[in-house]
Amino acid sequence: TMQLQTLILSILLTHRIHTFEFVIDGEWDSDMVSAIQGNDITVKSYKVESRITSRFAHTTVKSSVVNSGSGAQTIGFNVQIPKRAFITNFTMNVNGITFIGSVKEKTVARNLYAQARARGKAAGIVRANSLDMETFKTEVHVPASSKVEFELHYQEMMERKLGFYQHTLHIQPGRLVPHLQVDVYIFEPKGIRAVETPNTLGEHFEGITKVVQNKDKVHIVFKPTLQQQRKCNNCTESAVDGVFTVRYDVERESNAGELQVSDGHFVHFFAPKELSPLSKNIVFVIDVSGSMWGLKMKQTVSAMEAILDDLTMDDYFSIIDFNHNVRCWSEELVPGTSIQISEAKNYIKNIKPNGGTNINEALLRAVQMLLKASIQGLIDPRSVSMIILVSDGDPTVGEIKLSSIQKNVKRLMREEFSLFSLGIGFDVDYDFLERLALDNRGMAQRIYANHDAAEQLKTFYSQVSSPLLRKITVQFPEDSVTDVTQNHFDKFFKGSELVVAGKLKSTSFTTLYSFTTASAATMDLSLEAESDLQEMDTWLSQHEHSFSGFARQMWAYITINQLLAQRSLAPTAAKKRRITQAILNLAVDHQFVTPLTALLVQSEDAQERLLADSPRDPKQGCCSGHHPPQLPSHSDFWICPAVENDPHFIVHLPKNKMDVCFNIDSEPGHILNLVSDPGTGVVINGQLIGSKRVVNHKRNTYFGTISVSYKPEEVRVDVGTNGIDVKDGKNHHSFSWGATVTLTMKGVKVSILKDSEVNVTVDDKISLMVLLHRVWKKHPVNVDFLGFYSPSNNQYSTQVHGLIGQFANEPEVKVFNLHEGSDPKKKEANMKVKGNKLSVTRGWQKDYRSDKNKGSEVYCWFIHNSGKGFIDGHYTNYIVPSLDSFLPQL
Repeated sequence: TMQLQTLILSILLTHRIHTFEFVIDGEWDSDMVSAIQGNDITVKSYKVESRITSRFAHTTVKSSVVNSGSGAQTIGFNVQIPKRAFITNFTMNVNGITFIGSVKEKTVARNLYAQARARGKAAGIVRANSLDMETFKTEVHVPASSKVEFELHYQEMMERKLGFYQHTLHIQPGRLVPHLQVDVYIFEPKGIRAVETPNTLGEHFEGITKVVQNKDKVHIVFKPTLQQQRKCNNCTESAVDGVFTVRYDVERESNAGELQVSDGHFVHFFAPKELSPLSKNIVFVIDVSGSMWGLKMKQTVSAMEAILDDLTMDDYFSIIDFNHNVRCWSEELVPGTSIQISEAKNYIKNIKPNGGTNINEALLRAVQMLLKASIQGLIDPRSVSMIILVSDGDPTVGEIKLSSIQKNVKRLMREEFSLFSLGIGFDVDYDFLERLALDNRGMAQRIYANHDAAEQLKTFYSQVSSPLLRKITVQFPEDSVTDVTQNHFDKFFKGSELVVAGKLKSTSFTTLYSFTTASAATMDLSLEAESDLQEMDTWLSQHEHSFSGFARQMWAYITINQLLAQRSLAPTAAKKRRITQAILNLAVDHQFVTPLTALLVQSEDAQERLLADSPRDPKQGCCSGHHPPQLPSHSDFWICPAVENDPHFIVHLPKNKMDVCFNIDSEPGHILNLVSDPGTGVVINGQLIGSKRVVNHKRNTYFGTISVSYKPEEVRVDVGTNGIDVKDGKNHHSFSWGATVTLTMKGVKVSILKDSEVNVTVDDKISLMVLLHRVWKKHPVNVDFLGFYSPSNNQYSTQVHGLIGQFANEPEVKVFNLHEGSDPKKKEANMKVKGNKLSVTRGWQKDYRSDKNKGSEVYCWFIHNSGKGFIDGHYTNYIVPSLDSFLPQL
């Protein structure tokens, strides 16, 4: 069951003295939802404020209440908070007497509290069932006309699910309030991609929520007037009764993640996008014991039908159902074809729940099925293998000792297999299911046995149905950081986010780097991110409603939750004690109310003490740098697009000891073949883009895309000014220029140097460099463009051709009749090449490899008329229909 964090206090205040009455610990009505309770009271104000900075939320709930009755009475203050949140403080002012909270180790808090208990004070823990919330509850007994002010603080990290962070606030004042207001301030330094405020409070409040947004900040306000709060025009009852919801997501510059440094701590957020999903191997293990009869089974069947429809031809699956016996729909994994899915649906529909529960044998059979498929080579080494268990009760048949089942499953599971546990209802030992999942690289979730159960099951499956990466590791320079949270992850699922936090060892350096490695569907990735040590603190100081302590608290929040999970799996009592002490130290230092700490609330003179105890078990919780290899220092073929006019081709001819240049005067949208080599299966093409407007009756052209295709492995790399697309057969991955990334797949290596260049190597024989040239965004004419460089030692076949490729077989060139030209700075001459006699001019072009801004000058003989006579045929012969087209034979 979910626990409710509770503070129960009864106070009697008179004009001269104040005493505390004993309150009996007991069960509260679990249907209690009103924030303020009392028969004849006036709620002056009820205000909720959340400050969310970089996915970390600090929420404050305040209320001011007056006993407007003729006699003394009890006033209650109740706040429902998310189960993953930690209370950090509670203060209360009763007729000028202020009580201030502080988090202490439970034994310390209880000892301090016991000193006053003899005078008649007590606190209790309440247990009740709740969906995703816990309730903080306070009661104060005060005389007539007394004024009471309550203030509760709690903190939580926003979890990204299905592409959004969701922040929920329970707003249930229970009566009309003159000053009712909810403020949510969001600050995300990289920018906010989307904000949604679904009207979860009901149609009555349509259009009342206001949203003010700019690039990196959002302010959301819900402030209904007294009249707007009424259920009807003349009603005295409030319609404000439900959940206020905010959903948002952030901008992501690159797949390398977002690294933030603040207050001596760092947080790395990793949520790559536009990657092809990994194929899946799933064994569904479904409890069909007698207790599943009726609604539970009906909802499970409904969910399974939708889940099976989601499987693809690349996925393999089977179904095991169990009661006192274990049955397999198929003894082996089968592909997700329409025929197999149809048969599986029919099988599930005909299940009739009855009998006991043999979880142990069912899970072992599931693991054995995956092992058999792996041994037979049926499982793709890059695929994801998982078992999804759905059960509503404890084991009653076979092995029933929970610790033995846990050991049996772990002993048989391989490192690459994961187990996900779904517990339906409250008869199941959810703690056991959670340990079972955590012990086997999975996660658990409680499914509430109601008419919404099918949607809950489908939503959970959606979160794990699209694995994008395996074996993710995030590392930092060892001499820079310490106390790093979990940094190795088994899987990354689409729409989620991995978070790693830690402390800085020192601030003697100015930039922190992160290095992430991962395995995708068809490639291995290496990504690099960086962050300036001062930037985030500077931003925070400039934003009034940001939470400046977010990084320090987030690190502690993540660490405590990970320690709580480790504690539940601790193999020995000694290890459990060590973990317990670590949790206590952190919780007290960062003022978090956890299962091991308590909130001691005392008056300013420390004479009156109250104790807010907390849940008794952890249910609410849950290198060296890499740089891409450089091309040889002397690259002998290159294209250097200058800002002023059309693409410049510079060809170095080492045997002739000269450089030759020519321009191509083509149209925007045309695709020019640069290298076409059927022998190696490599084709390199470039697509032209135009300037923003015509200047001197001419629109300048530049290379906007360079595409490299390696036909034997169906790999294609498209480098554009906005990003880099990598295609591998039917898989498609996109990367931005915003991070340093290295990826390898099927003989192709792609190295992206942040905001600078891309190096592509094919089969260790052919390499090239693409340089990114940025221009001022508001420039009236110029646009961003690309430069292309290729070395002379590329190992092409004898069939190679193309505007650049043809010079792999260097022609004999003779320059003669050198004379003065019309421009005294430029000599003129004649050139004999390929049987043609050409008029050429001595000039220079720019090589931007060593200096991207100014370039270095390369002196060359310039060929007029788009290289006519120097290249084979006419330049129009090199225009191809698509970016992966080979050049037709000239």
